[in-house]
Amino acid sequence: MVEEGKALFLQIAESVEDSIIDGSLAEETQAPSTNELAAFYRINPATAAKGVALLVDKNVLYKRRGIGMFVAPGARERLLAERRGLFADRFLDPLLAEARKLGLGPDDLAQLIRDRAATPIAPNTEGTEG
Repeated sequence: MVEEGKALFLQIAESVEDSIIDGSLAEETQAPSTNELAAFYRINPATAAKGVALLVDKNVLYKRRGIGMFVAPGARERLLAERRGLFADRFLDPLLAEARKLGLGPDDLAQLIRDRAATPIAPNTEGTEG
């Protein structure tokens, strides 16, 4: 799970977000505790707590006194909206800029996407000996 160059607390927060987005951690269900996260990822509990605090600040998690952290109502939709925006910034904007350079319009791009989506993706064999 450890991603070089990215703070561990951010990776913890993303991991919990991923669980919410994929439905394995439903709204109003109890989230893993700081100690559980620290033990699972073999990190300092303070680092895990920083990731959890980030999710509380984003209204993704909330605390029930004496019980623990829970997934906030609407958290999944908020996370999906945030991730869609990041996806557009990270992938679509550069794609559109390159398409403009190549003289490709929206219909051309849509057709390219349809063509590629219909083709099975081969497993990445980079870096493997064959």
